[in-house]
Amino acid sequence: MKGSINDTKVEAKSLKRRNRYNILRQMLIGFIVISLLNMIISQLFYTPKMHIIASENRELVLKYEILQSRIASTQSKVAEIRHRDHFVYRPLFSSDSLAIDGVFAPYADSKYANLTNDEYSELMKSTWLALDAVTRQTYALSRSLDEVQTLAKDKEQMSLAIPAIWPIDRTKLKAFYAFGMRQKHPILKIRTMHKGVDMSTDYGVPVYASGDGVVEKVSQGKRRRGYGRQIVINHKFGYKTRYAHLQKMFVNVGDKVQRGQLIGEVGSSGGSTGPHLHYEVIYLGRQVNPVNYFNRNMTSDEYRQLMENMKYNADLETLEGASNED
Repeated sequence: MKGSINDTKVEAKSLKRRNRYNILRQMLIGFIVISLLNMIISQLFYTPKMHIIASENRELVLKYEILQSRIASTQSKVAEIRHRDHFVYRPLFSSDSLAIDGVFAPYADSKYANLTNDEYSELMKSTWLALDAVTRQTYALSRSLDEVQTLAKDKEQMSLAIPAIWPIDRTKLKAFYAFGMRQKHPILKIRTMHKGVDMSTDYGVPVYASGDGVVEKVSQGKRRRGYGRQIVINHKFGYKTRYAHLQKMFVNVGDKVQRGQLIGEVGSSGGSTGPHLHYEVIYLGRQVNPVNYFNRNMTSDEYRQLMENMKYNADLETLEGASNED
């Protein structure tokens, strides 16, 4: 009797365990079935979650398109300002365009590596390329405009520094010899480049600074060679002037001079055949034609007369009081 009761208890426990296993198995099977159904439904039907993701993607694309539009608008404005900077502002101050090495060089492709292998890679990469380009352009333009602003502040000083007046009294001028190639050097007797203009006049005629500046050089020169006694003035802004073959010099290196200030007297020192002033305008290290600056200080009739005299004198090989080239 007792053994029968124990057997019954064992069977009851075994039945409970089987029931639990069955329940767990059914739950596992149900979970697997539900997961499969969810996968199938998500592939075949538009779920709320997919709707949210798609909506977020559309919003993201719209934001990128708006950003691209704003970048294009900024590029257009930068290009317009850059055009004015290059063709209006800088020519006004006789200044070359600012060059910054590497500022327009594109970044390496590795910078955009994290944007690859994505459905929207091309959109994102093109946007970032445009943004980086306009950033570099804006930086370069900002630097350039800062320089132009400095030039604008110095405009009044610059207007006084440019060599814009005659270095001698024009009423004392006897002959004028042009800038450029001449047929024969008065002393060397060969074809040479005349890097300034020669103003034939009398000994002792006053010589004046043609613009504000600082005396950079005062030299006694060599006897019967070269410039002779000469003064070089640095006017800043890329301009220098040279006054050569002088008889006397009244300034020293480092002296500040003003336009119209007496600096010396006409002579015939150095390689010269007679009393005259050899006058040069040097811009950015290169001799330029001083006549282009005399025009600022002359009437149109005076300028035409000067040009006529220049043509006449330029055809002569030698003349009383003619100058030499150095």
